Amino acid sequence: MMKRIIYVLMAGMLYVSCNAQNDWIILFDGSNFDHWKGYGIEGMHPEWSVDGDAMKFTPSEKGGKDIMTKETFKNFELSLEWKISEGGNSGIFWGIFEDEKYEKIYQMAPEIQVLDNERHPDAKNNPRFHQAGALYDLVQPDLDVSNAAGYWNHLLLKVNHDSNWGVVTLNGVVIVEFRLHGPEWDALVENSKFKGWDGFGKYIDGHIGLQDHSDIVWYRNIKIRKLD
Repeated sequence: MMKRIIYVLMAGMLYVSCNAQNDWIILFDGSNFDHWKGYGIEGMHPEWSVDGDAMKFTPSEKGGKDIMTKETFKNFELSLEWKISEGGNSGIFWGIFEDEKYEKIYQMAPEIQVLDNERHPDAKNNPRFHQAGALYDLVQPDLDVSNAAGYWNHLLLKVNHDSNWGVVTLNGVVIVEFRLHGPEWDALVENSKFKGWDGFGKYIDGHIGLQDHSDIVWYRNIKIRKLD
């Protein structure tokens, strides 16, 4: 009888564990761009390629080669790893609304900064609104826990519009927390470069995006879990 009880408990634990794993949607597994497209175009920009188990962006003369997920997400946890080139700059976006009135993703979508804090001049400004892990130009990270250029960093971004809360965890450390709407969010935008930008941060159900900032950058192990 005791053996049967133990077996049932173990089976239940295994079922819960498998379901928890299945909650994650794999957006990039190192083999293809099936979940991605270029912003404003049907297919992918050729500047994005598969490099080993990662996706790599190699800039060309003409910029504006941002990419985004084909699917939209409202409440989610996004997990990925990023690696930046020396002196490099890139960004991770959510709440993207694809429309002709927006030429680039950053015009409407909030950004989590990807940066070489050691070499890029943006990291030297104070407040540190442009450092790695910052909610770009809105909320500075509490700590600089980023790894050096050429090394992988793990990002976990939690966005929950129902609880009105966003959290950035970089390399296992919570460094940024923020409201997603309401008076506190409006005050952040009012005191940033995005003041007066039509629609900025207003699209609740949107795409996830990665930025062309004219620097080489890699992303890998990209997955997302819906919180609805």
